[in-house]
Amino acid sequence: MVEATNLASSIMRGSAEVLPWWKGAVIYQIYPRSFLDSNGDGVGDLKGILQGLDHIANLGVDGIWISPFFTSPMADYGYDVADFCGVDPIFGTLADFDAIVERAHALGLKVIIDQVYSHTSDHHDWFIESRSSRENPRADWYVWADPKSDGSPPNNWQSVFGGPSWEWDARRGQYYFHNFLKEQPDLNLYSEQVQNALIAAGRFWLDRGVDGFRLDALNFSMHDRQLRDNPPSGVPSHQATRPFDMQVHKYNMSQPEIVGFIEKFRAMLDEYPGTFTVAEVGGPNPIGEMKAFTEGSGRLNSAYNFDFLYAPELNASRVIKSANLWDQTEGEGWPSWAFSNHDAPRAITRWAASEHRDDMARLYLMLLLTLRGNPIIYQGEELGLPQAKVPYSSLKDPEAITNWPKTLGRDGARTPLPWYAKEANAGFSTGEPWLPVDPEHTPLAVDQQQGNDSVLRFTAEALSVRKRHPALLRGSMSFDEVAADEMLVIRRALGDETLIALFNLSNEDLPFAPERLGIGEIVLSSRPLKKNLLSNSVLPKRLGVWVRAE
Repeated sequence: MVEATNLASSIMRGSAEVLPWWKGAVIYQIYPRSFLDSNGDGVGDLKGILQGLDHIANLGVDGIWISPFFTSPMADYGYDVADFCGVDPIFGTLADFDAIVERAHALGLKVIIDQVYSHTSDHHDWFIESRSSRENPRADWYVWADPKSDGSPPNNWQSVFGGPSWEWDARRGQYYFHNFLKEQPDLNLYSEQVQNALIAAGRFWLDRGVDGFRLDALNFSMHDRQLRDNPPSGVPSHQATRPFDMQVHKYNMSQPEIVGFIEKFRAMLDEYPGTFTVAEVGGPNPIGEMKAFTEGSGRLNSAYNFDFLYAPELNASRVIKSANLWDQTEGEGWPSWAFSNHDAPRAITRWAASEHRDDMARLYLMLLLTLRGNPIIYQGEELGLPQAKVPYSSLKDPEAITNWPKTLGRDGARTPLPWYAKEANAGFSTGEPWLPVDPEHTPLAVDQQQGNDSVLRFTAEALSVRKRHPALLRGSMSFDEVAADEMLVIRRALGDETLIALFNLSNEDLPFAPERLGIGEIVLSSRPLKKNLLSNSVLPKRLGVWVRAE
C-alpha cells in the first residue's frame, strides 16, 4: 500500500512555514450511487464506500470528496436536498457515515463532503413552510415574486436545465425562483436566518469529524434583488443547447454580496482548525469570482471551474491560458483542478481517440498532477474509464433527458464503477444497477488492473512519485514557449528543486531539443521509452514525462 502522507507536517524547503495538509493535496471524488452497492438494491451506498476505502487509500491520495448522500427525493439525484443533516435511507444511516470518517482517518484520508447552499428540494421542510403563506416565519427564506400584470413571470431569467427560472405557486399566488430544476427552489441567502441555518448545517458535519466541504454552485447562491432582466448573449437559438445559453447571466447569479456570506461561513470554519473548503464556480468567465471567493485568509481555501470539464479538446494553449489566470501573487487563493466529474462527460472520451485511450489516460493523469493546485480525481479515472454508453430508455439525468440527443449528458459519467470483471454487474451490485454497467468498462475492472502495466498501477506510482517532490506539491509554475500547440513544457520549482514536465498531446512525434530545455534525469514517464530521452531528437507521441532540471 502507498501510504497517504499528511501534508500538514510538511515544511517548505528553505522556510520555517508549516503548510496546511490541503496545500497540494490530491482529492478523490466519490459519487455514492455508483461507487459500490453493499445490499444488492442496485444503488451504491455508504457501506459500499466503507468497503472501498482501502482501494482509494492504496492509490496514495490525500482525501476523499463524497457527493451528496443527504435526504432527498432524488429529482436531481441528491443535489435536491430535503434535510441538510440527514442521510437518505437509500444510502444508509448517520452511523454508516461515522464509520466512513473513522476508517478514512485511520487510513490517513481526509473527508470532504458536498454542501448545497444555493437551493434545496421542494420537499424540504423550510420550503413547505415558506410556500404555505406570505406571513409564516420562513416566508422570505426563498425567492418569491409577484407576476407581471399580465400574469407572466417577473423577468426573463432562464434555468440551467431548460425553460424559465420561475414556477407559479397557487398557495402564495406568487412565482418562486429556481436556477436549476423547478424541484430545486433557490434559497434567499440575503436572509440572515437562512445564512445562520446553513452555517449550522455545516457545523453539524464538522462536529461529526469531516475535514471540509465542496460548496456546490456557490456563485448561483444570490440573485439581483431588483430582478432585472438578463441581457442577451448573442448566441442564436440554432446554436444553443438551451435557452440558458442565450443570456448573459448578470442578474440571476454571481452577485457581489456572496463574498459577505463566505466570510461569515469562514469564521465558523476557523473554529475547526485544519479544514479545507473548495467552491465550484461555473460560468463562461469565472476567474474573477474564483479569486474573490478565495482571496486572503478570511475566505475559502480554493475554487475550481469548468475550463477543462467541458472542453471538447485539450491543447497546450488551453492549459496555459487556464493555469495563468492564477498569477501566484501574495494573497491569491489556491486553485483546484478537475478533468472529469459527475457533471461532465469523461475527459478520456472528449479528448482521445478510442485506440489511444490507454496511453492518454496516463498522460492526462500526469498533466493533472503537474498543475499547481489541488488535483481532483473522479472515480474511474484511475482505471481509464471512457464515457459509458447509456441508451435513452435507461437515462435518469433530467438534463440528459431534456437535451437528448444534443449532448452526451451526465449519466455516461455516472455509471457503476467496475470492481470484478467475472461477477454480475462487474461486482458493483448483486441487483440490477440504477444505471447499466457498460460492457466496455468490464475489462477495465479493478481486479483486472493489478499488473504493473495497468492505468491503475500507474496512477498509484504517479501519486507516489509526486509526493516525493515538493516542487510538484506546492512549487511555482511556469511554461516554456515551444513551436507546437500539441507540446506542453511546464516547470515546477521550489527551493533548489526544479522539475520539468513534458507532454506531447498529439499522435505524431514532435521535434525536440532536450539540451535547450536543460533537462536531466527522468523521474517518471507515462509509458516506456524506446530511446533515451536525452539523446532523442523528437518527443514521442502521446507521452508525458517528468524530469529533473540540470
